[in-house]
Amino acid sequence: MKKILNADVSNVVEEMLAGYLSAYRRYYKKIGEYNAFMYKGHRKDKVALVIGGGSGHEPLFSGYCGAGLADGVACGNICASPNPELIYETAKAVDQGKGVLFIYGCYAGDNLNFDMAEELCRADGIQTAHVRVWDDCASAPKERITDRRGIAGDVFVIKTAGAACDAGLAFDEVVRIAEKARDNINTIGLATSPGTLPGNDKPTFELPEDEVEFGMGLHGEPGIERTKMKPADELVDRMYEELKAEMDLKTGDEVAVLVNGLGSTPLLELNIVYYDLHRRMAADGLKVHDAEVKTYCTCMEMGGFSITILKLDEELKQYYDAPCYSPYYAKGELTGAVSAVDDGEEEEEPEFDEADVDEAVIVRSKEGVLDRLNAADARNMLLYIADKIIAAKPYLTEIDSVIGDGDHGIGMAGGMQKAKKKLLQMQDATNVYALFEAAGKAMLMSMGGASGVIFGSLYLAGAKDMEPKEELTAADLAAMERKSLLAIQERGKAEVGDKTMVDALAPAVEAMEREASGSLLDMLNAAEEAARQGMEDTKKYIARFGRAKSLMERAIGHQDAGATSVWLIFQGMREFVEGR
Repeated sequence: MKKILNADVSNVVEEMLAGYLSAYRRYYKKIGEYNAFMYKGHRKDKVALVIGGGSGHEPLFSGYCGAGLADGVACGNICASPNPELIYETAKAVDQGKGVLFIYGCYAGDNLNFDMAEELCRADGIQTAHVRVWDDCASAPKERITDRRGIAGDVFVIKTAGAACDAGLAFDEVVRIAEKARDNINTIGLATSPGTLPGNDKPTFELPEDEVEFGMGLHGEPGIERTKMKPADELVDRMYEELKAEMDLKTGDEVAVLVNGLGSTPLLELNIVYYDLHRRMAADGLKVHDAEVKTYCTCMEMGGFSITILKLDEELKQYYDAPCYSPYYAKGELTGAVSAVDDGEEEEEPEFDEADVDEAVIVRSKEGVLDRLNAADARNMLLYIADKIIAAKPYLTEIDSVIGDGDHGIGMAGGMQKAKKKLLQMQDATNVYALFEAAGKAMLMSMGGASGVIFGSLYLAGAKDMEPKEELTAADLAAMERKSLLAIQERGKAEVGDKTMVDALAPAVEAMEREASGSLLDMLNAAEEAARQGMEDTKKYIARFGRAKSLMERAIGHQDAGATSVWLIFQGMREFVEGR
């Protein structure tokens, strides 16, 4: 797939955001050195609205910040949640002392990272709440509504919540209105062709030229049915029937409608979709209060469209109809202009150029097998592991592309590069735990997605709040990994058998504890083999978490990418200690 990108795709989000904020700098201001920005004209003395999620879905989320919309946006890596620090800094920048409401799509990574950001905000005395959008009615049954994904319905929830904030409503009322909008929205999508993420050689899924898939998610998550291509009216009929049944739509119901292109579908075709949809709704006696036909929520050049319906009452109409403005979404008479362009305004550089990180020179304290890890050895071991994961990026991407969205390799490599950057600055460190903590925090605060929280915790949680030590024994390392495992399970709720990284980490920790009284190398050999077997075992499981969970039995036979990364990390530990 041809893409208009620069040679170093690791900076694609920074470059995209720099271009967007430069073009629309009369409206927006970047927040520090983060991939986040705020609306310059946001009203004072009101509840602040922060939105965010993975990049690559533009104009979601960056296009819905402005007058009567969001006050700030936290932009994650491609198809990955923003990290907690980025979200927290966005909230701090727009907080008016009336509380901050977070709105985002319901995905495991977003849920984890926004939850952690809320904890940081509350520690600072900032009142927070969140509304997770779960409008994709094809992604889970009603009885599991909180497992549903957030897709184009985000637009109507943000619009309604933004108006409630700007109306000066109290915090609890803003949350209630946002939840009410969310609970009256449903969306179903249809894919005609896949998109390809920057840096990946393969598309997010495969779909024959003569087929379409009903209910497919934005990241290539499987839908409810794959059929041969049909005329537009037949496709629309099928989707409308799903929404009608889901929402119990009846004659006289008043609705707002969003027909959304997923990336490459032209407006000509989208308007034909609405033509067929409107005929069906009119025949059923539905009253269309408002309709939008455009591209609002995408996945790169993915082909297809989605239909979103918001069931309205008089209260919701009040906020839906309120004027708003951003360069990509507007209602009413607001222009959104807040300041003249200052040609002398300093352009901000991308956050960090990962290509500038030199390869690490690995040094061991002695020849042969190490029996314990001093600070210098621990630092070099972590650098060795980072290089190993970075080199495995294509392998991890290929594994994740089969049952996920293909971003695990990119995320892990990027997080390890950030960890390397931090470790390279810590040559004089003497506390071993401080090295693990610094590496884990660098990953946590840079990777985004569920992997950022989970793999950052693999290093960070076990080392945090430990008494300083100049060297670690086998028993110390085993205790640290047990502490990390408990924190990861507490945060993510995964157990062995759920087809996650825990399937490799839990048996590895158990093996470490069994061998902790022996040599460091024997313990790591046992841990590596246990992690490898745990990784292999994931091929037998149905996924309970992440984007693969919607595959159900189709995930069987494929290994989990997170478990694979755990195995590679333990393999890296063993190789370093052994002196290979």
